Amino acid sequence: MKEAIKKSEVLIEALPYIKKFFEKVVVIKYGGSAVDAQGVEREILEDIAFMNYAGMRPIIVHGGGPFISRMMQRAGIEPHFINGRRVTDSASIHIIDQALHTINRKITATMRTIGAKAFGLSGRENGLIRVRKLKTSPDLGYVGEITSVDTTVVKQLIEDDIIPVIYPLGIGPDRKVYNVNADDVASAIAQKLKAEKFVLLTNVRGILKDKDDPASLYHTLRSGDVAALIKRGVIHGGMIPKATACVKAVKGGVKKAHILDASIPHALLLEIFTDTGIGTEIVK
Repeated sequence: MKEAIKKSEVLIEALPYIKKFFEKVVVIKYGGSAVDAQGVEREILEDIAFMNYAGMRPIIVHGGGPFISRMMQRAGIEPHFINGRRVTDSASIHIIDQALHTINRKITATMRTIGAKAFGLSGRENGLIRVRKLKTSPDLGYVGEITSVDTTVVKQLIEDDIIPVIYPLGIGPDRKVYNVNADDVASAIAQKLKAEKFVLLTNVRGILKDKDDPASLYHTLRSGDVAALIKRGVIHGGMIPKATACVKAVKGGVKKAHILDASIPHALLLEIFTDTGIGTEIVK
């Protein structure tokens, strides 16, 4: 009886959020160790299916870093990162394309077994993600920065109650394929659609004051705070592009951005449908 009462209390707590976010777009970047062709986290995809059944319009943008690195190593290429971005030569881009396509099929197939309609897309198709070569020193190779986003196909899918599952490749003016940071792709799509929320699922709790202390989590940050934390070195390495993507999203019209630990059971539902969030939210 007590267990049943607890369940009813959870549903009642979720009700105002279900009403508030009905038919609202939520862009979810699904990354970190939770994304792997050998097995995606079913709980996360169940959360996304729940959101869809509750009337929200989720869009998944996924990475696949660990799996990509393993495939590169098997091909005799040692992965190398600079400021959280993967150095990508001509051999690597083909491996990245193959790895992301494999993961994309795994995610869409799993969504269908849960009972949700899902459709896989590459950012290089239908002009979805157009890029130019990212100019950095040292040169990162076939790494692109986004110049435009065409969400025509994405909008059609969500209008038909189908969850788009997108992987982050872009096409350049030279018609070549470029690797694009998945956080940036998700942020750009969220901005274009003026999403209600932009959620980064990763393998850390969020933004921490002390990287070794999970209890030092920042629960809420304003976009202006992020630049200061990067300058002070509090936000560093691979967290820099994540935090920057969140800032771009909220400055571009998204109401809130969230960074969550995908390893926490039902992290998405806990963040969106309860009074107390579990990650870091970034607001304008």
